[in-house]
Amino acid sequence: MTLFSTNIIKLTSLAGAAGCAAKLGAGDLSEVAFPLGQLFDSAAHPNLMVGLAEPDDAAVYKLNDTQAIISTTDFFPPVVDDPYWFGAIAAANAMSDVYAMGGEVLMAINLCAFPASLDLAILGEVLRGGAEKVREAGAVIAGGHTIMDNEPKYGLAVTGVVHPDRVLTKGGAQSGDALILTKPLGAGVITTALKQGKAHDDHVENAMRIMATLNRAAAQAAQQIGVHAMTDVTGYSLLGHGREMAHLSGANLHIHPESLQWMDGVWDYAEQNIFPGGMGRNRGFYGKWVQFADSIDETTRKLLFDPQTSGGLLIAVGSEQADLLLRTLAQQGIHGQRIGEVTEGDGLIVVD
Repeated sequence: MTLFSTNIIKLTSLAGAAGCAAKLGAGDLSEVAFPLGQLFDSAAHPNLMVGLAEPDDAAVYKLNDTQAIISTTDFFPPVVDDPYWFGAIAAANAMSDVYAMGGEVLMAINLCAFPASLDLAILGEVLRGGAEKVREAGAVIAGGHTIMDNEPKYGLAVTGVVHPDRVLTKGGAQSGDALILTKPLGAGVITTALKQGKAHDDHVENAMRIMATLNRAAAQAAQQIGVHAMTDVTGYSLLGHGREMAHLSGANLHIHPESLQWMDGVWDYAEQNIFPGGMGRNRGFYGKWVQFADSIDETTRKLLFDPQTSGGLLIAVGSEQADLLLRTLAQQGIHGQRIGEVTEGDGLIVVD
């Protein structure tokens, strides 16, 4: 696989944020979004099953007894230099929130920002990557909106569907559940190393394949087995999204770092202290809810706050069903990993 940037342009150099897609910090987001939640009148919107009242991965609106609509959106600047793979990764990332709610994607709308100074062929490749990934999901691109901007950005507004009785949220984890993670970690470190010109091509290519992999098959397996809670691990890191699950479930999550899978090259770059800025923001906000065992070294602590792009699903499933879920994932070519368990508590993450 040859990186497109070697022949055209280094797309990541046009992105204002280093490495992994820049996401508004969780603390800042909660501050600006709080007034919106105060405006919500549940009595006026009884069919809104998931919204700002208890924020989750996507909004869910019940249409009837057998159908609910899932609505979500996501877009960001380039995280890799190849425009086709940038489009595919951004599309997979945007659709992931539908899968995190246990649904299927119906259609998507392109969201694009593109500099006037760049060749339109580059934009065409971005859109092709996104469209082919949406087609892989069994869905369709149904339209879009494009503006001129000095910084290229791409993503989707996504519409999905789920049975109202089968919506999966972050808040259902139960004491005794096993925690399963379906993708390796380290996207923020790899993409930051790429932006700094320090990443090996084979590491970047491996990371691109992982980020562009849909969470569809993993979500279907979770629905087949019957799990208690699910979320996707993206910009707020494993510990950040884990904290959200712990808090909304009224439980603690225990994470065992030795059980985690990492993308190729991650530890080499981490030991060179190559981390995106989002790592520090995640640690600053979520760190107060994390208890590290004394044996956990500083590099591991930083890596656990590494922001991900199009990361895997974090699943809480009954311990007696965990092995069945792992076997079902393996049948779909997904190497899920048991990374910890849920215990009684009040929303802490314990790393030991």
